[in-house]
Amino acid sequence: MSVATYQQRRGELQTYFDRTAVEAWARLTSDAPVGRIRATVRAGRDEMRATLLSWLPDNLRGARLLDAGCGTGALSIEAARRGAHVVAIDLSPTLVSVARERMPPDVDPSSIDFRSGDMLDARLGRFDFVVAMDSLIHYHAADICRIMAGLAARTDATLLVTFAPKTPMLALMHAVGRLFPRGDRAPAIEPVAAQTLLDLLEAEQGLERWSPARSHRVASGFYTSQALEMIPR
Repeated sequence: MSVATYQQRRGELQTYFDRTAVEAWARLTSDAPVGRIRATVRAGRDEMRATLLSWLPDNLRGARLLDAGCGTGALSIEAARRGAHVVAIDLSPTLVSVARERMPPDVDPSSIDFRSGDMLDARLGRFDFVVAMDSLIHYHAADICRIMAGLAARTDATLLVTFAPKTPMLALMHAVGRLFPRGDRAPAIEPVAAQTLLDLLEAEQGLERWSPARSHRVASGFYTSQALEMIPR
């Protein structure tokens, strides 16, 4: 991938989630009341998280799992409840702080290593499972493939990601978003057709031993995302 493009987008995302949107994001990922539109996003994210968790083993004891783009930590907590040792990383130090504060009393704090930083950092080590829920949706398709190859190189069992499928609704939302003043815009979501992404993944160097398996689309009001499971051949 273009290192400059990846780092530039990383910087935009960190600024947005660490400053502009942190309060709204923390509220969205809590059980606090939200408006109708955000309620559909919350419901969609809850369904997507449940889907990804259903694709992981019920017993994760002894397994090492990377929550790549952990946000406020909901998926990390559920994986830890199954016995996994979780490395939960996000670009936003503020969201990671919120995640630490939300650790429930029934989860051993030592089972989740919360960090702020780059999910592609090789110093994080190897993992049995990697989950990247809605953390790749702001990157172009070619960069998504290269990010996935970087994650797969350190994954032994299953790589679970989500992407923004190209749909008329997402295209409309993308167009409307461009009408807002630049300072008020969230970093753009980059929709990609599912078959286009699969074709690119098939040709991606570093993913030769990986095959797509299950896929599931969640559409809930203003939330649309598609899960993809990658497994070793």
